[in-house]
Amino acid sequence: MIELDGALGEGGGQILRTSLTLAAITGQPFRIRRIRANRSKPGLMRQHLVAVQAAGQICGAQVSGAAVGSQDLEFIPGRLQGGDYRFAIGTAGSCTLVLQTVLPALLMAGTPSTLRLAGGTHNPMAPPVQFLQRAWCPRVAEMGARIDVRLDRFGFYPAGGGEVTASVEPCPQLAPRSWLERGERRDCYAESFSAGVPGKVAERELECVGKAMNWGGEQLRVRGLPGDQGPGNALMLTFEYEHVTEVFTAFGEKSVSAENVARQAVNRARQYLASGAAVAEYLGDQLMLPLALAGGGGFTVDEVSMHARTNAQVIEMFLPVQFRFGARGGVDYCEVGPR
Repeated sequence: MIELDGALGEGGGQILRTSLTLAAITGQPFRIRRIRANRSKPGLMRQHLVAVQAAGQICGAQVSGAAVGSQDLEFIPGRLQGGDYRFAIGTAGSCTLVLQTVLPALLMAGTPSTLRLAGGTHNPMAPPVQFLQRAWCPRVAEMGARIDVRLDRFGFYPAGGGEVTASVEPCPQLAPRSWLERGERRDCYAESFSAGVPGKVAERELECVGKAMNWGGEQLRVRGLPGDQGPGNALMLTFEYEHVTEVFTAFGEKSVSAENVARQAVNRARQYLASGAAVAEYLGDQLMLPLALAGGGGFTVDEVSMHARTNAQVIEMFLPVQFRFGARGGVDYCEVGPR
């Protein structure tokens, strides 16, 4: 039984999600105490509970402590199985965080899988579905994975109501891969998605982005959505390069001006652009587990966060690998290889 402390390092939900994924894959049981100890509301929230339930269902696990608010959990996995699964978070809790828990595990199942999730697709505490579609799925495809993610309906915070469908083909062994350079830029654009929000909000956000990034015309795109998918607003900046694609998102909120929303997205993008790294912090975090399953690889990254270092420690408890972080030529990097 692997013993985990939920207060380790960054002390958030990633400790739980990574443990669930790797327990399902490796068959190793774990016990975690003080779940999300460093958060303002410790313990399992609805989206974390659904991640536990989803991971438990795909591998026939015995689970104790699976309840909203629980800070202790024991997870004893059974046999991993592909199949057709449906999970409802029931709130605006993130569909993408649940997907990031179960998709890597289902790659290791013996048969194809389809997942249908209902909940939040666009909320401030998680990457949006487009991040998976544009940034993460193409990278793991280069490692041999065949994952397709479809956004059927937007679900903004706090109402939720979004729908996502994912299909996964078995891939018993991922191939090592490294992303050290972005390569030539192929496209860059901004989109403002809004539902049940005045159209001028999107126009102001995009105008601000256009001035800050010196973009215009086809690079600034209003994406109006049916009113019943809101209210909600998400501003998304996408950068497509030869070797990687990055997505930066900021969300409209009450009492936050359109200009401030744009500023958030632009500042995050500028940090990445100035770094010279292949990937940004969030994509780097999400590539760590697939690379560990592959047994090797790495990437240059604009920031090595405490989140990443904590994730490395958890992965190393389940797999015979070792992560190394450092800097080369002023650019941070992360690499993983056999222990």
